[in-house]
Amino acid sequence: MAETILITGASGNVGSEVVRHLSSSRKDINIKAAGHSVESVRKVIKSDDRIEPTELDYDKPDTLRQALKGVQKLFLLTPFQSDMVELSSNMLKEVKNAGNINHIVKLSVMGADAEPGITGGRLHRQAEKMIEDSGISFTFLRPNFFMQNFVNFLSQMIREQGSFYLPAGDGKVSFVDIRDIAAVAVQALTNNYHSKKAYTITGQEAISYEDAATILSEQVGKNISYVNVSEEQTREGMKSMGMNEWFINSMMELYDITRMGYASQVSSAIEEITGRKPISFSQFARDYAESFR
Repeated sequence: MAETILITGASGNVGSEVVRHLSSSRKDINIKAAGHSVESVRKVIKSDDRIEPTELDYDKPDTLRQALKGVQKLFLLTPFQSDMVELSSNMLKEVKNAGNINHIVKLSVMGADAEPGITGGRLHRQAEKMIEDSGISFTFLRPNFFMQNFVNFLSQMIREQGSFYLPAGDGKVSFVDIRDIAAVAVQALTNNYHSKKAYTITGQEAISYEDAATILSEQVGKNISYVNVSEEQTREGMKSMGMNEWFINSMMELYDITRMGYASQVSSAIEEITGRKPISFSQFARDYAESFR
């Protein structure tokens, strides 16, 4: 009987990419692709008899129980919000009650194990510890900032103004492509070698946002500039977009550690696990060029 893997967050960027990588690389596995609604999953996942779109709401135990039925492995992705630990706890309670999950791959963040760390990292580490204490086999994936954040959060600004504005100073970041994260996740979900391991996942080099603007300019074919702005200006801009205080404060922490150089670490995990070098920022820019034009 074919193994079944549950992918949470399947209507989002990373989760949907994990589903695509898993379905294309392993024909002997059934996939439950879970999102806030079946419709939201169907919008981003191609029709495939081996992929079952599934509703999953961390605040609704009945949806968790239904999603976990017949599942052996779990890719756990929780929303970046203040109650993230509670949401993880809700899932783990149902996982233990179900008794059929033998491995959990959790999407965490780079620096989750840092002391004292920042808010997001501390929350992820709390969730990691709960998984460790559950006695279930696990793998923790700790990626750095996503390259695709340029598309999701900055592309409209770049298209309309030819610039993007961040309070990141000249700090360097080892940006990682979500396609590489998905490739590592698939290996962790299908290979027992990765049990009880945590991987820091980065791109192949650390670059500044100024460097990123230069690379985007070259690959997109238009002049794109990075403008370093103050934290106060950024806060006001985020407030005007309706973002809550907790999220804004968490983002300010991220920009703070970026300015101090803590986001520049480079790891070899992607090459070691997948056998190929990470996708470069130049390749990312070429692949997503239309998003910025």
